[in-house]
Amino acid sequence: MKALIYEGPETLVMRDVPDAGARAGEELIRVSAVGICGSDMHAYLGHDARRPAPLILGHEAAGVIVGGPRAGERVTINPLVTCSVCDACRAGRENLCAARQIISMPPREGAFAEYVAMPARNLVSVPPDVALAKAALAEPLAVSWHAVRLAIAARGPGVPEAALVIGGGAIGLAAALALVAQGVVDVTLSEPNPARRAYLAECCALHVVEEAAGQFGLVIDAVGYAATRAVASACAAPGGVIAHVGLGEDSGGLDIRQMTLQEITFIGTYTYTAQDFCDTAQAIYDGRLGPLDWTETRGLSDGATAFADLRAGRVAAPKIILDPAG
Repeated sequence: MKALIYEGPETLVMRDVPDAGARAGEELIRVSAVGICGSDMHAYLGHDARRPAPLILGHEAAGVIVGGPRAGERVTINPLVTCSVCDACRAGRENLCAARQIISMPPREGAFAEYVAMPARNLVSVPPDVALAKAALAEPLAVSWHAVRLAIAARGPGVPEAALVIGGGAIGLAAALALVAQGVVDVTLSEPNPARRAYLAECCALHVVEEAAGQFGLVIDAVGYAATRAVASACAAPGGVIAHVGLGEDSGGLDIRQMTLQEITFIGTYTYTAQDFCDTAQAIYDGRLGPLDWTETRGLSDGATAFADLRAGRVAAPKIILDPAG
């Protein structure tokens, strides 16, 4: 099969590789759409030791099952593979499973390829009227759905309902959409890139600003740099909640004194539970997350150029979807 291989910092090459094969309890999926994630970009830049070259990246995927009793079924893929028997899994917090794996990290190759194999329990059916390119957004949308759900649950009484999302990439945009879908009306999105800011304001009907200011009961940091954490702690209202999603850099930025004196809750959030993923997929199918028409589609064979364009800031759309058939 053809696959886009990460071979080292800023190096991606289309190559022929052995066909993916389904093991017991798994299904083989012909990939129809796979998104480029921020974590893929971190690996591409050589910043993610968890994703050593050579490796097939990509974990935001949807496609069609090949072979077996479910052949022809259209599915979106939950890429987080867990043990299903540990305390975390049994409690419905599969994202905390100590044995968790995710495709695009060894030992599991990713979905920037014609085929990928996944456990059957990780596949969620897609209705015939939903495009697979849209269904592939379930994974990044679920990341933000999970973060927003935890943040809303942690917000106490007497705290402003207004929410701030820092970062207008796919995760930040998804967080803004998830906030609205989960009942938060007053949402501000901050994004420094002028082209992306204009795109979001025009195409997504969101309140988008260059720099955040004011006090917010909920703050979602979808970037995860020291600078954005500094903004988050400055903008969190007394008693407010910061949900940290981004993995930009490891340390710095939080005003711990401010957070302590104002009883601000900080929540680190990682991926999603299986239920979050299913709930997000259903929200897509029901239209509760909007038209989801803010993506750009390119062929997988054009993947290296897509990464280079993202690296150079030449992409206004929050998400590029790669099509292995293109």
